[in-house]
Amino acid sequence: MTGRSGRITLWGIEVFMAAADERSISAAARRLGASPSAVSQQLTNLEGAVGATLLQRNARPIRLTPAGEIMHRRAQVILDEAAQARAELAMSHLTTLTRFRLGMIEDLEADVTPQLLTHMAGELKGCQFLLETGASHYLYDQLDARALDIIVSARLGDTADWTEVHPVLRERFVAVVPRGAIRADRDILRQLKRLPLIQYTQRHYMGRLISAHLAREDLNLPYRFELDSYHSILALVGQGTGWSILTPLALMRARRFADQIDVMELPLAPLTRTIAVTARKGILQDMPETLAARLKPVLSETIVAPAIAAHPFLADGVTIL
Repeated sequence: MTGRSGRITLWGIEVFMAAADERSISAAARRLGASPSAVSQQLTNLEGAVGATLLQRNARPIRLTPAGEIMHRRAQVILDEAAQARAELAMSHLTTLTRFRLGMIEDLEADVTPQLLTHMAGELKGCQFLLETGASHYLYDQLDARALDIIVSARLGDTADWTEVHPVLRERFVAVVPRGAIRADRDILRQLKRLPLIQYTQRHYMGRLISAHLAREDLNLPYRFELDSYHSILALVGQGTGWSILTPLALMRARRFADQIDVMELPLAPLTRTIAVTARKGILQDMPETLAARLKPVLSETIVAPAIAAHPFLADGVTIL
């Protein structure tokens, strides 16, 4: 490409990074909340400004050119610096923050998220909030792609060196069985083995965590149903179709099945997961830690206290960190 026109803009760089990461103009447009034509125009403007072709847009998926590879490395630094500048300005005076992109695990969507957003909106009067709900692995990928500023999700193994993590809640998995199907005074595991397992989907981190734990316990439990909906799983359990392994968060999200199920300790080695606030390291200063501090009392009131009230054995099984 020869000749130069226009200027390099931060928006153009954000569009370029989205297209490079997604390898698709349409996927980049969805991620950015823009039209494909607007994305294409911004890419054309950026290429004109730098005087080089950055993407092979006729390839499927689209690919970076050698010039695009150089631009991609530099663009990451530019966006990190811009994000840090916005954070420093915001933290010096919170009312200057104009846009905040939060990812929230689906488990907290109904009970926790509205309270948290209401509290934040009261402090950040001129801020526009973008909320993305989804599975933990999806939110983590969005954070990695810089499509979100902070996520609240399950911790996915070891902490990556580019993240900062602030744990807020630890919860222990429990057995959920049809009402009256299991006698507590007999061998619970033997009774469970006689019932079909209703498996939480292994496409999600939680399902893989459960499957790995069963393998460590040398348990091969056959199942016919593998679902990604707490409501569907608990509906099947309530109807006597089988039993499942879930978390207190799952139970609190589907309370309407409470009179159809029994909840008991998992008769295996304990299995836990941790919910944490995660952000890119060194970008938002103390905002992630502040968000975690604000989240803890909300979780205590809406999740921990009701869970223990309904199932006293969870007194040490669901804990604010």
